[in-house]
Amino acid sequence: MEDYLVRALAYGGKIRAIAARTTETVGEAQRRHDTLATATAALGRAMTAGVMMGSMMKGDSRLTIKIEGGGPIGAIIVDANTNGEVRGYVSNPHVHFGPNEQGKLDVARAVGKSGTLTVVKDLGLKEKFSGQVPLVSGELGEDFTYYFAASEQVPSAVGLGVLVNPDHSVRAAGGFILQVMPETPESVVADLENRIKGLPPVSTMIEKGVSPEDLLKKIAGEGELKFLERFPVRFACSCSKEKFKDAMISLGGEELQSIIDEDGFAETQCRFCNEKYFFNREELEEMKAAAQRKKQ
Repeated sequence: MEDYLVRALAYGGKIRAIAARTTETVGEAQRRHDTLATATAALGRAMTAGVMMGSMMKGDSRLTIKIEGGGPIGAIIVDANTNGEVRGYVSNPHVHFGPNEQGKLDVARAVGKSGTLTVVKDLGLKEKFSGQVPLVSGELGEDFTYYFAASEQVPSAVGLGVLVNPDHSVRAAGGFILQVMPETPESVVADLENRIKGLPPVSTMIEKGVSPEDLLKKIAGEGELKFLERFPVRFACSCSKEKFKDAMISLGGEELQSIIDEDGFAETQCRFCNEKYFFNREELEEMKAAAQRKKQ
C-alpha cells in the first residue's frame, strides 16, 4: 500500500481531521540514516506529525520542527511542505532501548523530557511564524497535542505510531490529527475523546491494513465524515550539488584556496538525506573564481 494522507471534516464540520500512512516514508529515512529501532520510532513519529502539519498550510509554505529533549538521541529535525513531502534526521541515529512499562519502544527515554518542541512556519511572508512549547512527555504524540493547544490555541488530539521489525526496518507507521473548531459542543468533544480512548495503537492498525480513511472512520464514525483531499506522502530532499556549490562559494576565495592546497577536492553531505556531493580541483578553482568575483 502506498503512503498517502487524507484530510476531512467530521461532526458536521466541527472537527478537522487528518490521517496518514507513512510506512515507506519513514522506512526511507531509516535506511538513509541507519537509525536503530528507538531512534527510528522517534524520527518516524516526528516526520508523520510534520507531514500532516504541512498539509494544513497553503501554497509553497514550509515548516521545520525541532525537538530537543535532552535525551541521548539529541535533536530531531523535520522539514515538510504542503505537498506531502517530508525529510528528517536525528543527531544520534544509533540509539535503542528495550521496551518501556507499556511494552512499547521507549521513545521518551531516547528523546528526553527536559526540553522544547519548536515549530517554524515559512508562509512566504516577511516574518516566519515560530512557536515553542516545553516537552510534556517525550513520547511526541502528547507533545504535539500540547503544542497545538498552547502555541496555536487549537484543542487537538494527535496520535502517532511506528512499528519496527527486529532488523530495525519499519513495519508500519502513521498517525492522525484531530482539531476542534470554535463553538464545538462539549458533547462532540466528549464523544470524540471516548472513541480515541478505545482505539488500538495507530501502528497496530496500520500494520493490519487499516487505511487512513478507515482510521478516521474508526474515530469519527463513517456517517460523520466528509473527505476533502487525498495526496501521496513521500520522503523528499531539496538538496542538490548546485545548492552546496553556492554554499561553498559563500565561504570565500581564501577558504576555498585552503581546501585546494590541503586536499585538492571537497566532499559535502546533506544532513537530511545523507546524499554526498564531490567537488574536484577544477570545480573548486571555478568556485574560488566565482567567490572572488562576488567580492569585487
